[in-house]
Amino acid sequence: MDFLPVILAALLSLALAAGLYWKNASIREDNARMSEIAGFIRQGAMAYLRRQYSVMAVFAAAMAVLLGFVLNVETAVCFLFGALFSVLSGFFGMISATKANVRTAQMARLGEKPALQVAFSGGAVLGLSVVGLGAAGIAVLYLIFGGNIDTVTGFSLGASSIALFARVGGGIYTKAADVGADLVGKVEAGIPEDDPRNPAVIGDNVGDNVGDVAGMGADLFESYVGAIVSALLLSAQNASLTFGLVAAGILSGLLGVLVVKFVRVGGAHTVMKAGTYASSAVMLAASYFLCRAVDVRLFWAICAGILSGVAIGFITEVYTSSDFSMVRDIARQSETGAATTILSGYAVGLRSTVAPVLIIAAAVVISARVAGLYGVALAAVGMLATVGMTIAVDAYGPIADNAGGIAQMSDMPPSVRAVTDGLDSVGNTTAAIGKGFSIGSAALTALALFNSYADKVQLEMVNVLDASVIAGVLIGGMLSFLFCAQTTSSVSKAAQKMVDEVRRQFREHPGIMLGTEMPDYSRCVDISTRASLREMILPGVVAIGAPLLIGVLLGKAALAGLLVGATVVGVPMAIMMSNAGGAWDNAKKYIESGTHGGKGSDAHKAAVTGDTVGDPFKDTSGPALNILIKLMSIVALVFAPLFM
Repeated sequence: MDFLPVILAALLSLALAAGLYWKNASIREDNARMSEIAGFIRQGAMAYLRRQYSVMAVFAAAMAVLLGFVLNVETAVCFLFGALFSVLSGFFGMISATKANVRTAQMARLGEKPALQVAFSGGAVLGLSVVGLGAAGIAVLYLIFGGNIDTVTGFSLGASSIALFARVGGGIYTKAADVGADLVGKVEAGIPEDDPRNPAVIGDNVGDNVGDVAGMGADLFESYVGAIVSALLLSAQNASLTFGLVAAGILSGLLGVLVVKFVRVGGAHTVMKAGTYASSAVMLAASYFLCRAVDVRLFWAICAGILSGVAIGFITEVYTSSDFSMVRDIARQSETGAATTILSGYAVGLRSTVAPVLIIAAAVVISARVAGLYGVALAAVGMLATVGMTIAVDAYGPIADNAGGIAQMSDMPPSVRAVTDGLDSVGNTTAAIGKGFSIGSAALTALALFNSYADKVQLEMVNVLDASVIAGVLIGGMLSFLFCAQTTSSVSKAAQKMVDEVRRQFREHPGIMLGTEMPDYSRCVDISTRASLREMILPGVVAIGAPLLIGVLLGKAALAGLLVGATVVGVPMAIMMSNAGGAWDNAKKYIESGTHGGKGSDAHKAAVTGDTVGDPFKDTSGPALNILIKLMSIVALVFAPLFM
């Protein structure tokens, strides 16, 4: 009955998610214009998901047939459930976010705390759905297939495959619209952010949901599932401990959510940090008592994972929040133009890799010394155990951002926009923390999956003097650059089309700027939709095809080198891109708060340019890299029989 506590905790998580959703939905919308705009955003988001899911369904069906033919039907079934549950977690989060955005704007009339409660509840639905579906899916399949964890790895493969498409597709969508809206609207036309005269504004708000809610939810769903599966693979005899830790993590995350819901002291950032720290503290205590019954040394591995996650979150905040000198220095250097904005932000991103990489390295060494590579897997489980709370804090950001857009387009009083802007600024920092958290867990999980792969193909040692291994390492490192080139280029091409369309509408319909003519929002939404669905295919093919090709052509040792190279290069690159993008974004917002000339100044225009460069860094390429690392690892593991 190892799985029973997990199933009960997962059901409790899903029940609370449903309760928070219905509580938000019960708030009556009392502003017709706000409801109309929210309806445009909701319709655009759901239309995109329907088209994206139809593409992913074809891929999932083809992949399931391949798995059934090459391996077995059971693995194929687990793959389909992993894909389905990943889709469901993102879908539930999307429904919640597109209900909460307008209600957050509405409650902002009453002040920050009422607005925070609605936005956070909307994000918590996604977080609680992710942990509920992920934990329940693994536990039930583990029960059905009699504890055969090799078969259940198909669930992780399904989750990772869908996550890559969701994160890349959503990231391309949101950044194409965002870049187009900013470059033409803010810089060229000089109109405010989220001005209803901007044809790309609805696409931008839709993108916040499809990229930063549905995409991010699928991303952390696969991280969570991958960590649990890697721990089960490395120590099947300790399955009861692994499931116990998962259950404790779910309950600790629920406590963190409740802390944010009921604590009334402090601002938005303070309250959410209190919830995060409370959930981590409870998880530490629960881990100690669970490990004491098995081997108390295992606690130190879990402790290393939990504390490293908290530390990475703090370091990320230092580099991406305007409360600290890094972001303020970027804002100051914006006074001399866009070039210095970009140079200073890029330098901050590069520098921000040092501490997180050292923290991850320390967690690996500590956890491995106390419990071998099973300890590394436990560290990943510890880091991700309270991910329900982490996602809630992360997903609240795009809801607050949407609320600000709705308030602006509805001509709400400036006091409302001031509240939503404050929440949005905090959301930029919490989103950066969530990305850092996910990337850190990717390194630990990838290492654990790598060891499982080596064990399965009977590879006792990876010889770095072997030419095929070196070739694999170089190719793996190169793939991170190729992947980022593909995703960044996709955003650039889509953004160019968006810029051309917005310029065309302004040029051919002068009534738009005068406020006498409505822009054609649907054309811009369609540009982002088509571009994202078309451009997400190639990165997915690279991630799945590369390990298969290298394993078949160069052998199992070369494939091991590929996984090492991808991890060593991909993790620092992902941290750099995510943090540089977050720093540029908050430097822009810091200037918009009234410093260095404020909105409309030359410094502001330079900062907007920096932000547009950072957009694909932090919301497309950077976060997707951690999925690439784990997806290649799980592909190698699942298809290991081919490389024997």
